[in-house]
Amino acid sequence: MSREKKRRSGGRRSPLAAAALIGIGLLLTGGVYAGASAAMAATTDTTVTSTLTADDGKKLFQANCATCHGLALEGTENGPSLYGVGELAVHFQVSTGRMPLQMQGPQAPQKPVQFTDDEIAAMAAYVQSLAPGPTFPSKEVTDAQGDVANGGELFRVNCAMCHNVAGAGGALTEGKYAPNLHTVTPLNMYAAMVTGPQNMPVFNDMNLTKEEKRDIISYLVYLQNNESPGGFSLGSLGPVSEGLFIWIFGIGTLIAITVWITAKSN
Repeated sequence: MSREKKRRSGGRRSPLAAAALIGIGLLLTGGVYAGASAAMAATTDTTVTSTLTADDGKKLFQANCATCHGLALEGTENGPSLYGVGELAVHFQVSTGRMPLQMQGPQAPQKPVQFTDDEIAAMAAYVQSLAPGPTFPSKEVTDAQGDVANGGELFRVNCAMCHNVAGAGGALTEGKYAPNLHTVTPLNMYAAMVTGPQNMPVFNDMNLTKEEKRDIISYLVYLQNNESPGGFSLGSLGPVSEGLFIWIFGIGTLIAITVWITAKSN
C-alpha cells in the first residue's frame, strides 16, 4: 500500500503545468499565424499593386467632379472651368482634401483625403490630357536642399503678409484665410505657388524663378523640422499672443501675489 501511495504522489502534476502548456501552445500558434500573415501581406503588396490610367481618371472624374466642373471640364454655375489648370492643380486640390467640395463657402477647407495616390494621379493625368496646364516639377525643385537664408528672405517679402513670417497662417477678409504651412508637403508648396489656389496669387517663373521657389520650399521645410528656438511658439502669431500671455499669466500672477501678501499682513 505504501509503494502504491508513493507512485501516485510521484505521478501528480502541478496545477500550473496545464496552464503553462496552454500558454506555450497559444504563443506558438500565434507566432505561426503572425508569420504566415506577414508572408501573405508581403506577397500581396508585390503582386496586387497596379497603376491607373487616364481612362480610369476620366471615370473617377465623371463620378466625383463632373457635377460641378462639367463632363468636359467646361465648368458650371456650381464650379469653375478647369481649362488650363493642369495636373498640378488637380493634385493640390484633391491630395489636400479640398476637393471634392463639401459645401459652398468663402474658401474650400482642408479635410480628409477621399482618394488614393493612384486615383489622384489618374484624375490629374486625365485633366492634363484634356486641358493641359502646369505640370509636376523635377525632384530637384522640391528636394528642400536650396538656400534656406535666401528662401526666408523671399518668403518674408512675398508670402509673410498672409501666411505669417513663421508660416503659421492668418486671417484674411470676408471669412477667408491663409492656411498654416507647417504640414504642407514640398510638392504642394510648389503647386500653390504655380497654380495660385483660393486667394493666393500665381508666382510664375518671371516673379519667382524655380531656384527661388526651391529656396522658399527649403525655408518652409526647415521651419517644419526645427522647433521654436525661443521656447513655446504660442501659435507663432508674434507680439499679439506674447502680450496676451504676459498679461494673463504675468500680471495675473503679480496680482495674486499682492493679494496674498495683503491678506497675510492683515
